[in-house]
Amino acid sequence: MSFFNSIGRSMGRQQRNPRRSPTTPTSAGFDSPGFPPPLPPPAPGAQKPLYLCSPFVEAALVKGSLKTIVSLPKYVDVTEWVAVNIFDFCQNLNLFYGVVAECCTATSCPTMAAGPNLDYTWIDHTRKQVKLPAPTYIDYVMTWLQNLLDDESVFPTKSGHDFSPTFPSTAKHMYRQMLRVFAHIYHAHYRDILHLRSEPHFNSLFAHFLAFGKEWELLDVKDIKGAPNAPVGVGELWEKWRELGILE
Repeated sequence: MSFFNSIGRSMGRQQRNPRRSPTTPTSAGFDSPGFPPPLPPPAPGAQKPLYLCSPFVEAALVKGSLKTIVSLPKYVDVTEWVAVNIFDFCQNLNLFYGVVAECCTATSCPTMAAGPNLDYTWIDHTRKQVKLPAPTYIDYVMTWLQNLLDDESVFPTKSGHDFSPTFPSTAKHMYRQMLRVFAHIYHAHYRDILHLRSEPHFNSLFAHFLAFGKEWELLDVKDIKGAPNAPVGVGELWEKWRELGILE
């Protein structure tokens, strides 16, 4: 079902009482536990990424298809359903990044890499594409996401306040930027996730994120897989999980 097709039927409905927590910590202020420095990344093309190797690719807290938990519950407004899930994804992603933030530095991650030949760029105030160190890029993303979550005109929390007609496009943009953070963590810091034995939790979060985005058309396949000459690393994970029936 398309969120963009469904939202037109619900834009005029009265909103329910607030159900989102008032704040989400940003990466700049989130304390993470200390652990040994990250291992140097393997040489490009030297081996298959660990997140695609068994048993890590199958590690999850939830087994089977995620269809049930991404479908719209009965009596729930579609816009609120999308909004509250985006809030949860932002919060949980920020918590996970906070855990590996000590390993993500301008030295270890000089670019926002998400594949052997892919570096995401940031659009500055002059509309120019600039390469940033991954921690700077992610801090910009997390700050931007938090500002949107705190904006009453974008995420209304007061009874009687409606969502803006532009909310679907805003939600899709937020989803695209969160995908980039996920992609960088998988590409550059999955071994740090394994070091913490958190791969079932992180895999489950990302699978839920992908399944929800697929269900409500918040993700474009081109964003997940990238270009032929610059593929996104997690694009192969998307295909693998589809084969396993997790995203169907």
